[in-house]
Amino acid sequence: MTDPPTAARRHRPALRGPAVGVAAAAGLAAAMGVGRFVFTPLLPIMTDSAGITAGDGAVIATGNYAGYLAGALLLSRRPQWSVRSMFLVWSVLLVASEAAMAGTAQVGVQTALRFVAGAASAAIFIACAATVAHHRGAGASPGVAFAGVGAGIAVTGIYTLLAAPQLSWQGLWLGSAVLTALLLIPALLLDIRAEPGSADTGTTAGPDPTARRAWRLLLGSYFAEGVGYIIVGTFLVAAVAGSGSSTAGALVWTLVGVCAMPATVAWHRVARGFGTGPTLVATLGLQATGTAVAAASGSIAAAVVAAATFGATFLAVVVLTLDFARRLHVPRAAAKLTAGYAVGQVAGPLIVIPVIGTDFGTAFTIAALIIAFSAALAAAATRAERRRATGPASPGTASFPHPARVRSESATTGDARAATADPSSLHRRSNAR
Repeated sequence: MTDPPTAARRHRPALRGPAVGVAAAAGLAAAMGVGRFVFTPLLPIMTDSAGITAGDGAVIATGNYAGYLAGALLLSRRPQWSVRSMFLVWSVLLVASEAAMAGTAQVGVQTALRFVAGAASAAIFIACAATVAHHRGAGASPGVAFAGVGAGIAVTGIYTLLAAPQLSWQGLWLGSAVLTALLLIPALLLDIRAEPGSADTGTTAGPDPTARRAWRLLLGSYFAEGVGYIIVGTFLVAAVAGSGSSTAGALVWTLVGVCAMPATVAWHRVARGFGTGPTLVATLGLQATGTAVAAASGSIAAAVVAAATFGATFLAVVVLTLDFARRLHVPRAAAKLTAGYAVGQVAGPLIVIPVIGTDFGTAFTIAALIIAFSAALAAAATRAERRRATGPASPGTASFPHPARVRSESATTGDARAATADPSSLHRRSNAR
């Protein structure tokens, strides 16, 4: 399925350069910040008003994560579906599924609706990420784009804080649908591009054996992060609300979004100086530490620490992992990583259903251990990638230049930022020749 490259394209508003990153940020704020994560601050309200228990919430959330997995798998097998016409379809499905949540409190129906929302979120996420990557050379910033997720989360926290005293839980869902639709408007101007595969890039041999080992470790790390982070993302507000303050829960969730907004850009700059792999390990270690604080204490202060570290790291892990994978030359890495991440997200709430209740400490302990394991796998992937970068080149494959040399050469060509952020960019250009 492809969009017609004729009059429709010529009359469509075309975004260029940094505007692509900003429009993609709006799309990610709608799909991820609101469409996916608005359930987190609304869960305590539904528990009080609609009779939804914490276990029911875990089931409904799992439906969303399963839908996200289905959407990621669909796009990995049908990348040609990542076109503007399908982007419109996914957008309509996302908004409609949110609005329909107001119609019933039945767990089965809500789980199905969240499944649809999850699939639409994954499709919009992959489309926006691939489109920004396509325009990266023209100035589109992945850091700006992914900051949209944090902005969307902050918006949901503020929205819940202000609207909850005035609206029923049904009204809150209808308002969320309207908010999602408004945020999607700028994203509809994007010239949606599919993520390139081996046939698109001219890479037919795939990564070498050392790179394949690094890729498998990276994929395992991202899967484990999916399991661990989603436990925090699903139940942090419910844990705070369970302590007797629904207002504190909304404020804590707003803090997650506020910390997430600058995180992708900030950590990307850190990666320029210390390398993508070590920076990824550091973000996972910080996230595990903050989660352990929430596990050790149910106080508001502990929740604030957990919210700040969670917000400051979970999007950075996404951006850094995608950067790491791009250096390994894995075709359609974003879709494959998103699928593995989604499998972890499905597993996360199910793992902790037996232990959640009024005390979420055990669930957060499990999450902290899993995130720490993710950091260990990321460290192993970094070592494997470093051996590949410094070892002898495989036949027909250019070796990685030293980062300092990359910076020096890129300064003379006017491409210092891209080369420093991704030292393997010169390696790819060497292969292209």
